[in-house]
Amino acid sequence: MSRIRYALLGAFLHTLALLPLWLLYRLSDIAGFLLCHVVRYRRTTVHKNLTESFPELSHKEINAIERRFYRNFTDYVVETIKLLHISDKNIAKRIHFEGIDIIDRHLAEGRSVACYFSHCGNWEWGTSVTLHSRYGNVADVAYCQVYRPLKNKWFNDLMLRLRSRFGSVSLPKRTTLRHLLEYRRNGVRTVTGFMSDQKPGSGDTTHILEFLNHPTAMISGTEQLARRLDMAVVYLDMYKPSRGHYRIVVRPLCDSAKDTPEGRLTALYADMLQQTIRRNPSIWLWSHKRWKNPVPGEPTDSKSPQHKNGHTKHPAKQ
Repeated sequence: MSRIRYALLGAFLHTLALLPLWLLYRLSDIAGFLLCHVVRYRRTTVHKNLTESFPELSHKEINAIERRFYRNFTDYVVETIKLLHISDKNIAKRIHFEGIDIIDRHLAEGRSVACYFSHCGNWEWGTSVTLHSRYGNVADVAYCQVYRPLKNKWFNDLMLRLRSRFGSVSLPKRTTLRHLLEYRRNGVRTVTGFMSDQKPGSGDTTHILEFLNHPTAMISGTEQLARRLDMAVVYLDMYKPSRGHYRIVVRPLCDSAKDTPEGRLTALYADMLQQTIRRNPSIWLWSHKRWKNPVPGEPTDSKSPQHKNGHTKHPAKQ
């Protein structure tokens, strides 16, 4: 019975993916309204996260961000399903990469690249970076992303399939270092995406700093791995200029991770991520229980060249 149910679900998702995006967005409108106002999916968590992160905003402004968040969230769902059938040409028109030459330059110099990314916009569409880089289809270059395996095997296999849609490789979090070392031994340069804005899991190394008005334990394993492998490091800054269209700006953090002071890259990432979120708060994953557990210790100064403690003065009210 379980196999039959999953077979039916798979057929339904494939059928759904055949629909044009404009029709999928109409379905997203309905789903977003239901999630926000009827099902109230994690509504308490979303509201608490927003009000604590932006205490200067009015109740009306917070509610407006909440409504936009749920529409962006259901847009993410239908857009991810669309990966089952969307063409390379169509996805390349809908997501634009600015500064991809920065990554290409590091690869040309023989250096692998660590990419800080986040749960903003549609991060699953970010795997289409291979369509924009001149090294996207080169035998001795591997585009990778780190992931946490899902408990449900069927959904885990589905997500792996979607994430490999444009030729990138998914690396399980626990074995990422081993895989990257193996690539290096084989003479393969790598470009690896790290979703470093999650709540740290058991065993994760962390760096405590002030983030969105909260003392926050930020995952520092990305920085430690980049330092160990002496990777160049960039931040992928997500924009959503209009529905169904994204822009990712590659922002350099360092050319050589081993030369940066400990904690510096994590603090820079947190600072840049806050700027992304404050520019358009509704595109971040506010339903994630980021601050569920208290954080021991005191935040350290992020030492950002732009903002003390890693935050800007005013969030975007859009």
